[in-house]
Amino acid sequence: MSPAPGSALYLGQVMHQRLHPLRHRLSYRVFSLLLDIDELAALDARLRWWSLGRFNLFSFHPGDHGDGSASDVPGLRAQIDTRLREAGLPTGGAIRLLAMPRILGYAFNPLSVWFCEAPGGGLQAIVYEVNNTFGERHSYLIEVDASRPLPEVLEQRCDKQMFVSPFLGMDLHYRFRVRPPGEGLGIGIGVHEGPARDAAARLLMHARLDARRVPLTDAALLRALALHPLLTLKVIGGIHWEALRLWLKGARLHERPPAPAHPLTVVRPGDPT
Repeated sequence: MSPAPGSALYLGQVMHQRLHPLRHRLSYRVFSLLLDIDELAALDARLRWWSLGRFNLFSFHPGDHGDGSASDVPGLRAQIDTRLREAGLPTGGAIRLLAMPRILGYAFNPLSVWFCEAPGGGLQAIVYEVNNTFGERHSYLIEVDASRPLPEVLEQRCDKQMFVSPFLGMDLHYRFRVRPPGEGLGIGIGVHEGPARDAAARLLMHARLDARRVPLTDAALLRALALHPLLTLKVIGGIHWEALRLWLKGARLHERPPAPAHPLTVVRPGDPT
């Protein structure tokens, strides 16, 4: 199953649950945009309250993603194509980004997800673009195994490469469970001890987004804002508030290592995970 065609708005709920060494749970409502990178100019012309590269109630700036240097959409697309080529994959297929927009000029996306299709159609890779609150970004490009039919829920995993939470160390790995965007979508992330090849590794934390698709219109954007006012500010504020609560509960702090030398980790079918 490939992601649903075209750009859309997704309304949903995020849940985070820590299991070890202490228990902590939170959930909150969110909305995200699924943006087909080839539709951005048309969306800018069609929508009143969403703009491409300009200030508006909602906006998208190419430099907020990739390596941060893109000033326009072709530059951002070129970056994603370069990453696909680095993984040995063809370019020219549909590329769709799931992320929160800027609201009144501000956005912080802890995780943005790129769904990359082959030129002839069919999902060939997912890029998990991770930002931390220290201004660092790292992406994990995980190839979809083309030798098997694409399941309704795609399972992928990779070793952790970038420091994210001060309450989690680096000897960990991620396990992703993804239901690609259709009428609904689901993205689950498990943080496990040790390397990704350890099938029996203990689960330390689990996060999940479940959302439903609605057409991307001005009216839908305004309704989403009414339900989730100043969402992007709430996300960054919530991260620091929950960090304070964890610290007060006695969670141990880990020293932050340097950021990875290379901004991309590539995982291919057959890699030792």
